[in-house]
Amino acid sequence: MNTDDKRSAPPARPPARKPPKRVTPQYLENAALHYLERFASSTTNLRRVLMRKVDLSAKAHGTDREEGARWIDELLARYVRSGLLNDETYARMRTESLHRRGASTRMIAQKLAGKGIGRDEADKALDSLREDVGPDLDLTAALALAKRRRLGPYRRPEQRDAHRDKDMAALGRAGFGYEIARRVVDAEDPDELLGSEG
Repeated sequence: MNTDDKRSAPPARPPARKPPKRVTPQYLENAALHYLERFASSTTNLRRVLMRKVDLSAKAHGTDREEGARWIDELLARYVRSGLLNDETYARMRTESLHRRGASTRMIAQKLAGKGIGRDEADKALDSLREDVGPDLDLTAALALAKRRRLGPYRRPEQRDAHRDKDMAALGRAGFGYEIARRVVDAEDPDELLGSEG
């Protein structure tokens, strides 16, 4: 077989990006509903998502940014009135979800702030969670994170001593204080640690 006959194909070009769509009130409504079907959102976060679309449309099509912002404000006001957007409910759900995954109260507050939830709403959500879970949210979250990542008491016994400093550091990076990290990493029985809180 003659190798000269084999010609290499030219490298494939990545497909051209479609230009952004021209924003209209109906387009924004469709985009908002599509986003809310997939993700829970705060009002501020949804505004940010929609404003990115307005900004792209302004660059590509000369859309009036102020008019786009007005359309978004009207849409969000309607969603808040109808209950489709509720920052208090969003904060409570997000707080519960983050706590289950092992986020510290400090980390939860930061993540909520990043989504536009104010300190008062974040505090209310954390207080509501305390009523359900108990007073020491950070201890229960640290145990959840340790279990999920197999730290401290969730490691094989022969590995615990060698990984103690790493496990302490992992909990520290996750926003937990030294005392809670130490209690979790050094616990013989995590269930007893929780039992001692009640």
